[in-house]
Amino acid sequence: MARLAAKRAAALACALGLGSAAVSIYWALGGTALLDTVGGSIERWGRERKLALIAGLWLIVTVKVIVALAAPVLAGVGSELLPSWARGHLPRILGWIAATVLVLYGGVLTLTGLLAQAGAFQVTPDADRRALAWHAFLWDPWFLVWGVAFTASLWLSRPVPTDRR
Repeated sequence: MARLAAKRAAALACALGLGSAAVSIYWALGGTALLDTVGGSIERWGRERKLALIAGLWLIVTVKVIVALAAPVLAGVGSELLPSWARGHLPRILGWIAATVLVLYGGVLTLTGLLAQAGAFQVTPDADRRALAWHAFLWDPWFLVWGVAFTASLWLSRPVPTDRR
């Protein structure tokens, strides 16, 4: 039962990660739809189209794809096809680090964004309110849910000790 739940959580984490990567690919290729909902550096990078900045976007895409694909692999999907080092302790530690970063990044930014939307504190007058709202209600929670799904898949697929003395 736990293994099936782990695989379902991993599939959700993978889908969320690949979806996020797909949006980033669209922007890296020059697409501009919804780019104004991100604001800041990412929006500027997407619009400037300078080679170094585009390379940065592709680096972001690469990391997102790797983390997305790691979830099902670490939950055991297709792991028998991988070399033994890819099924070891180190990849799981790296998976836990990635999942933790996603949860913390998404959680802190979602909480901060929702508090700002609720008027708990003032944002600067020149703040991009559209981008802030999109971050509070979509972009940042997306990372949070991705991280929670990845964390759940890692927890549910953890090795069970054979000797429980």
